[in-house]
Amino acid sequence: MPVFDYGETELRHLRRKDKKLACAIEQIGPIERAINPDLFTALIHSIVGQQIATKAAVTVWNRLLERCGEITPQCLYAMDAAEIQQCGLSMRKARYIHGASRAVAMQELVLEEFPSLPDAEIISRLSALDGIGVWTAEMLLIFSLQRPDVVSWGDLAIRRGMMALYGLSSLTRTQFDNYRKRYSPYGSVASLYLWALAARKPEAMNHAADRRGKMAGSPSKQRRI
Repeated sequence: MPVFDYGETELRHLRRKDKKLACAIEQIGPIERAINPDLFTALIHSIVGQQIATKAAVTVWNRLLERCGEITPQCLYAMDAAEIQQCGLSMRKARYIHGASRAVAMQELVLEEFPSLPDAEIISRLSALDGIGVWTAEMLLIFSLQRPDVVSWGDLAIRRGMMALYGLSSLTRTQFDNYRKRYSPYGSVASLYLWALAARKPEAMNHAADRRGKMAGSPSKQRRI
């Protein structure tokens, strides 16, 4: 399974720009996050997974596969929303999937153009689809297109990770933007570590804080992953 690709160049930059993040990188070590280079299936999967448990999303996805054999815009567009709903989705989600499939099948949304487009334009085009917001578009930038500089204000776990890293009880948009600029142009790698920090138990964070002074000056070698 392919994973988000980064290595020593990105880590060296982040360690140099932010000593606290450098300590987190040292403690957590390499992070492997799976990606889906097929933008259309990633798009549909993101709609399927909205606000349902992972197990339920897998069940729905498998049912779609049973009907289509392969998830393609042509197959899903050929189905009507009621057929898509029968796979275990709400009618609203079924309509979102059908609408996105129609847009791609009819070339109203040309995904093949995306690799050459800037992030902001991709977000604009994707979020014009019903059921796709800015956050979902940003996640597709990272986990399908592997864009290097995405840090999402709309992601609660990212904000929690920042607050944990810097010992904050709250986070303003101005503070967030300042940190995001500090991470640039490798914000996506910073995001991987902020997610990891958000998932850690408070006692683990306190232990990390006690070790920061020792670790700040001795970054370890990282392989490209």
